[in-house]
Amino acid sequence: MPPRSPLPARHGLSAAWLRTPDRDRSRPDEWATMGQWLRHRLPEHVDVPAMLAQQRFVDEAGRAVREDDPFAPHQFVWFHRDLRDEPEVTAPIHVVHRDERLVVVDKPAFLSSIPRGRHVMQSVVVRMRAELGLPDLSPLHRLDRVTSGLLMLATEPQWRGPYQSLFERRAVEKAYWALAPLRPDLELPTVVRNHIHKERGAWQAQVAPGAPVNAETLIELESEVDGHGVYRLTPRTGRTHQLRLHLHGLGIPIVNDPLYPVVRDIPVDDFSSPLQLLAGELAFTDPVDGKPRRFRSVRRLPLTAEA
Repeated sequence: MPPRSPLPARHGLSAAWLRTPDRDRSRPDEWATMGQWLRHRLPEHVDVPAMLAQQRFVDEAGRAVREDDPFAPHQFVWFHRDLRDEPEVTAPIHVVHRDERLVVVDKPAFLSSIPRGRHVMQSVVVRMRAELGLPDLSPLHRLDRVTSGLLMLATEPQWRGPYQSLFERRAVEKAYWALAPLRPDLELPTVVRNHIHKERGAWQAQVAPGAPVNAETLIELESEVDGHGVYRLTPRTGRTHQLRLHLHGLGIPIVNDPLYPVVRDIPVDDFSSPLQLLAGELAFTDPVDGKPRRFRSVRRLPLTAEA
């Protein structure tokens, strides 16, 4: 791990860092200068000469790294990446709970949990770090970008371990609600058990018939809204797309699901049809003080683009 960054966070994001390799004695003149190494190390779309001219690379002491600085092995370099323009998710993030250890938010659909790929500024972590003045805020679990509802975050690194272990040990009771078609012939409640597998880079997860069970969900019908059912989903495992795939497998895919039953190409700035899946409840025994904790989403189905 690198030493402490000499650059402050920007837009709630820590500076990126690189480390020069140890000098290969068989190739002592591979990089004569730090500028040459940075151009070699970073992708072609990064304008390294311009960033060097703007003194955007700094060393451990916070000194600007220059084009003609001699290459030095095992040296750390920090910099802030350029950020793309992102369509703003205007639906509110509700702070359901905040104390010295935990923040629980109720996120809208289309907002990423963490900064990644095309969604950096429009992520819960980046926005909440800035809005709450908590630069070390970090998520303890994740929700799909298109899923709405409760997300729990640690205020400081010292609290991350105790609370994240709850999720690892499946000691957090979770409940979701989904809006999906009604099937009069479907006997409910039911428990779906199967093996879910998702290939890296694939959009959809798949059920592997005959493989050992790794995904289990209790599905109950709670009510009806506008000809659809409101289903309570209690996952006993946490596989990728588990709830979406389990309802699809029952012939009742979640309303507005962009992946199941078929992948739909939806523009990144189209927020008009949110997935009707809500992470509605979290409950656990606090690992620090032993008190019971229970949080509930302020959102209700059907979800709208503005809420």
